Amino acid sequence: MHIVQMPLLTSVRLKVDYQSPTQLNTIRLPALMTSQGILVSLLQYLSEKNRSNSWRAKVTTAVGTLLDFIALSGIPFENPTMLLKSFRTALKSGTIDLDLEDPTGLYWPNRSHEHVDDIVSLLTGYTDWLILQPGHSGVVLNPIREATKHEEKLNWCAYHHRQDNKLLSHLTSDEERDQNRFRREVGREKASPVILDEVKRFPQEHLDTLLDEGFVRASSRSVHKHMRIDYKSQAMTLLMNAGGLRKSELFHIYLDDIEIDEERCEAIVRVHHPSKGKAPEKGYKNRQDYLLRKFRMKPRTDYLKSESLHAGWKAPTTNKQMFFVVQFYPPSRSQEFLLAFQNYLLYQRVDARGRHPYAFTNTKGRPETIKNFQRLHTQAVERIGLSCCKYQGTSEHGHRHAYGYRLAENGFSQLDIKDAMHHAHPDSCLVYLQKTDREVRETMRKTETRKNFTPPAKTFEPEETETFGRPIASYRGITRSRN
Repeated sequence: MHIVQMPLLTSVRLKVDYQSPTQLNTIRLPALMTSQGILVSLLQYLSEKNRSNSWRAKVTTAVGTLLDFIALSGIPFENPTMLLKSFRTALKSGTIDLDLEDPTGLYWPNRSHEHVDDIVSLLTGYTDWLILQPGHSGVVLNPIREATKHEEKLNWCAYHHRQDNKLLSHLTSDEERDQNRFRREVGREKASPVILDEVKRFPQEHLDTLLDEGFVRASSRSVHKHMRIDYKSQAMTLLMNAGGLRKSELFHIYLDDIEIDEERCEAIVRVHHPSKGKAPEKGYKNRQDYLLRKFRMKPRTDYLKSESLHAGWKAPTTNKQMFFVVQFYPPSRSQEFLLAFQNYLLYQRVDARGRHPYAFTNTKGRPETIKNFQRLHTQAVERIGLSCCKYQGTSEHGHRHAYGYRLAENGFSQLDIKDAMHHAHPDSCLVYLQKTDREVRETMRKTETRKNFTPPAKTFEPEETETFGRPIASYRGITRSRN
């Protein structure tokens, strides 16, 4: 019996507060601690790039993966060409042999070519930046000292990167070279043509059951419905299923962002940009300024992905005031949301006055977290007899798929759907409009009936009289008339 060992690590990931030489304030960043100290050049690179914390975490992981390979693979770093080629091959094919042994100690499984391309792309940006640093040392905190061994090895990759572009520049256009600087030695592989996955949307026939019977507060044994029903999760789910919101967008909504249209008795929900959106009170430049000065908080996009307050932002289209309005469909669901949200405010929301401005809170009055809501949603799905699974459409994102498909099913144009789902490009919504394989087959059956097609005649000559349940290969002499 072979036991797969845990891979050895040459660096440890941690969080540090870093002050760049070009910035006044410190910023919390993911970092790599090696045997020779923290990789300062990586911190400087991450601080200079105005990107999301998710991107920063991915870059840190990619660089750590390369350092592990350099240290443990046994390939001499003096040969950067072989190093980079071997690194890509190890990512793609894995390092474990048929006997489940690995002389490198990495014990890497094979990765998809998409994952490998992502790692290569992230390293490309970092090594591009390293090339431009004084002396190619990548050290900005103390420029006169020599590079550490880890930095020296990364500089070899950057040096090879630069030289390779010079030698092969006549084979590549300027545009292609700018897009993929690792093109010749460790470039992206051509992806195999694949059919798009079957759309996974939340089954509409189970939505009301989920809302009414799934979202029950497990901590309450009271028979009174206002104590038993989880109104918060009801409201959040309706924002996704009937309003098309992404899961992450729920956690940027302030209490003041939800208003009532008294004429129609419907909710008006605005989702503002986490930092650039307008503050709900006068005297503040934007929401970032508002959170800092009033609550000593950061926009939730600025927290590390490993921190509970983190919530992403997928750059939906907004108006000039940096917000968009939730479009409920069908509109009657807006009233359902309003009722659930009002009950949540009246009976369950813990007062968070003076602590934060967010609409949804946990049982201690703190801002609700993505992880906790995922737990509540999973329990609710399982409570009504379903399994919570992305590939069955019963995860949180399945609600947004259901919203987009519902619009298409009821005759909305592609541009209308783009606007309702706040996409920048009209084709971005196409993935939400796909029919399932079962629905395609049903459409084919209806078309056949409508066109009065004559089914082909078939003649079966079974080997035995008892044929029910036999495999198709046991039938002989199948003939079919031609139309």
